[in-house]
Amino acid sequence: MTSWDRFTDSFFNARVAAEYLPKIIDGFWLTIALALCIIATGLTAGLALAVIRSFSIRPLNWLIIFVVDLFRALPPLVIIALLYFGLPSAGLTMDGFTATWLSLSFVLMAFTEEIFWAGITAVPRGQWEAARSTGLGFLPTLGHVVLPQAIRMTIPPLTNRTIAITKGTALGSVVAVSEILGAAQAGVSFSFNPTPLTLGALAYVVLFVPVVIFGRWIETRFAWKR
Repeated sequence: MTSWDRFTDSFFNARVAAEYLPKIIDGFWLTIALALCIIATGLTAGLALAVIRSFSIRPLNWLIIFVVDLFRALPPLVIIALLYFGLPSAGLTMDGFTATWLSLSFVLMAFTEEIFWAGITAVPRGQWEAARSTGLGFLPTLGHVVLPQAIRMTIPPLTNRTIAITKGTALGSVVAVSEILGAAQAGVSFSFNPTPLTLGALAYVVLFVPVVIFGRWIETRFAWKR
């Protein structure tokens, strides 16, 4: 057997690929579901914290800054381990999917809060003053004048951060979540062949290349034009 034959037998074994492809496909759909949950929760929570912070209530702002800095500093894998392995000692248990979802949502929330807050503070003060001079209150000014401009300015960094954090779904394999990487690793363990990892890599390409292209379109279509 030549070197090329050994390589193809190891990474492109047709028999192993046919056997484990259905499990990789199941992991593909689980990865999509997990990513959508993370994006929805993280972006919503981040925007909510940025809006609350705009009220300038000092104790709340200090608490938000502490929480945001904490989750920006901690590695996502550490948070997953704390939720999945640490909480049971306190009488709280959760499955791997929930632990991964909450952990990556907290991380995305922390980064998006800072991004949204930067967008809010980047809106010129004159916009606030002009809106208030027409009789609008604080909340209508924030909702109808400031936030639309802030969100438009923050689309590029939000898109990049969202794509980056959704790749972290692979960390779910550490707590037995059978997403793409988890299914691929299980396939390698049972088949003693790395072909499932090749299938997993292809699945990530199929999943994230369209996401990156869509992200670029979003940036081009909705980004702030100066």
